[in-house]
Amino acid sequence: MTQENHNAKSMFHGFWALTNRDLKKWYKEPILLFMSIIQPVLWMGLFGRAMNIGAIFTNNNVPPEIANQLMIQTFGVGDYFSFMAVGMLSFVIVFTAMFSGMSIVWDRRLGFLNKALSTPVARGAIIMSKVLSAVVRSLIQAGIVIVLAWLLGMQFSSSFTVLHLLGTFAALFLMCLGLASLFIAIAIRSTRWETQMAVVNLLNLPLIFTSNALFPSNFMPDWLQTISRINPITYGTDAARQLLILSTIDTSKLIMDFAFLGGFALVFATAGIILSWKYLSK
Repeated sequence: MTQENHNAKSMFHGFWALTNRDLKKWYKEPILLFMSIIQPVLWMGLFGRAMNIGAIFTNNNVPPEIANQLMIQTFGVGDYFSFMAVGMLSFVIVFTAMFSGMSIVWDRRLGFLNKALSTPVARGAIIMSKVLSAVVRSLIQAGIVIVLAWLLGMQFSSSFTVLHLLGTFAALFLMCLGLASLFIAIAIRSTRWETQMAVVNLLNLPLIFTSNALFPSNFMPDWLQTISRINPITYGTDAARQLLILSTIDTSKLIMDFAFLGGFALVFATAGIILSWKYLSK
């Protein structure tokens, strides 16, 4: 085995060891999985069902066929719950990505980061191991949320297939890759968990409410629509909705969604690696 192959194998081994370490901390504590799932379930079960928008029309003597047409024109589907349930997938991705930066802070405070930096593992691999663990966790949680949403009444499109499901996970993968890279990059130099919590609390709701996760962005004020058009959650949610619940798929729009998410993931994953080379230190 050449020296180059040996170094590549060692780097991959270190990358996977760090990724597996973070995943073990997650799946060996079932309460963490439960807590990460319970919030979107509560949103779906309470907020999603309480916002029975279709009843606004039917209770005002609007004929059912017209009420259904109005719902489809507004949300793309005949019930708000299905629209909102897909938005909860982005909700899961956002919160998992945001808290992924917290592990860097705790590793620094507990001294593990110093030990990792003393090994031959590249600094970029340390960062990307955090990103990968966040992606794996978020996709597993999103899969559970899809099943629970279906049990609660989410209606898939008549043309739904396994390929549509795989496409949905591809969109969620790209969105989480970019967001996790962004928030881990923010946490690289942080030594206080309070700072990272402040960032999470500052950005979580603005990111959700300036996207189309809970309400169609084309009905927002013009200035909010501008923000929505640069929000990656908008594109990830739109791709998931087209693939899961909409009866027809706008191919050009779906391609745009994936192109934006791919560019977003590439830019911030690259930025995270570059920042780790420059700023990640003992």
